[in-house]
Amino acid sequence: MTPPPGCPAHIGASHASASRLYGPEAESDPYGLYERLRAEHGPVAPVLLHGDLPAWLVLGYRENLDVTRTPSRFSRDSRLWTPHREGRIQPDHPLAPITTWQPICVFTDGEQHERWRGAVNDSMARFDKRGIRRHVTECANDLVDQFCATGRADLVHQFAEHLPMMAMTQLLGMPEEYSHQLVNAARDMLRGTKTAVASNEFVQEKLRKLVARKRAQPGADLATWLLEHPSGLTDDEVQQHLRLVLIAAFETTATLIANTLKMVLTDVRFRASLAGGHMTLPDAVEQVLWDEPPFMAILGRWATQDTELAGQQIKAGDALILGLAAGNVDTVVRPDLDAPIHGNRAHLAFSGGAHECPGQDVGRAIAGTGIDALLLRLPDIALACEESDLDYRSAILSRHLIELPVKFTSRQPQASELTDFESPSAQPDVQHTKPPAPATSPGRTAPERPSWWRSIMKRKWLRRG
Repeated sequence: MTPPPGCPAHIGASHASASRLYGPEAESDPYGLYERLRAEHGPVAPVLLHGDLPAWLVLGYRENLDVTRTPSRFSRDSRLWTPHREGRIQPDHPLAPITTWQPICVFTDGEQHERWRGAVNDSMARFDKRGIRRHVTECANDLVDQFCATGRADLVHQFAEHLPMMAMTQLLGMPEEYSHQLVNAARDMLRGTKTAVASNEFVQEKLRKLVARKRAQPGADLATWLLEHPSGLTDDEVQQHLRLVLIAAFETTATLIANTLKMVLTDVRFRASLAGGHMTLPDAVEQVLWDEPPFMAILGRWATQDTELAGQQIKAGDALILGLAAGNVDTVVRPDLDAPIHGNRAHLAFSGGAHECPGQDVGRAIAGTGIDALLLRLPDIALACEESDLDYRSAILSRHLIELPVKFTSRQPQASELTDFESPSAQPDVQHTKPPAPATSPGRTAPERPSWWRSIMKRKWLRRG
């Protein structure tokens, strides 16, 4: 089909007036954009990605499930994407880190997917859930110790962003690699920024070292179990799957913790129900997974053939974006959006079909256990600003709070040795820290000065010794 005059050659008539999923409107009010697109186009809407690359945003609940459950029509193999085949996705493109095909389960279907996904499932099933909760409680208390004496804190940068990374680096077998830089790089990769490629390389370098170390010195951790799995994964396959688990678990859990804490602090009905015993903390987490899923959207699926979806003509090689947040508020499944949802896990927060998130129970355990530990330590915690003053940073895939300022009665840290280490207030604000550059040479990165998160890990090893 010939594009209209003035329309770039790679944008067909169906996308000539499509809305961008990046830029001011998408970043300031993504939910508003979703509803406008739904009103204009129905359950599937034409949109533009970075570089004005055309794609389809799936807004309907049933349509999202249809896409995830029919890999014969909608594949996870990004090599099918027309811009990739035409060479328009260069290595420095903002979406390259999350769309360039890699030897991991999320980019495959069929037998190869079963082999890789089976290794991940089997290895993650070996985790002791009670052990995870004990470790997360210890990490949460260590983080609370850093700010409990001040009577004020920012729960995004001082709690929600650090707890999942502390937990996941331990589970992967790399607790010594936990750092502020790793937190920044992990989040930056999913924003589609100009520094996403450098952040990706920083994470990859950490994981290369981990795989080499675990090949020589096995342990009771995910890296070792993947290396030892009967499916015979190569070192590169193990590294790429560790990256997948680390980044996905970090982003989803950090955002889930922040969003759940925000709801507990701001929604009167929610907190009253929680305090009155009518809603457990797991119920609260599930409600947030419906209302504010950590991943608002997932890119992607790629059409294997010319097909039709909700009245839209999808061409072979077209990209589809799963609109998880939009699907969760589809009135087809939620006619009353204000009605509480107790114990209902039918949401799209973890996608669906064969590629449904394998680590969702670990994420729930980290979030629920961490929040429970925080509320136990600081029972009178309250928001330190007006709810209307809270601000978000949005990207194509995610939306998260920039800050969550709180106040509470000052308390002494549980760890008496805390005063021997640095305070987090001495560190730069995470929000303004630039993502790390790639290592200057293989196996070498810039030295990091001692800091508060290293003191946390030091105390943990002292106590264990």
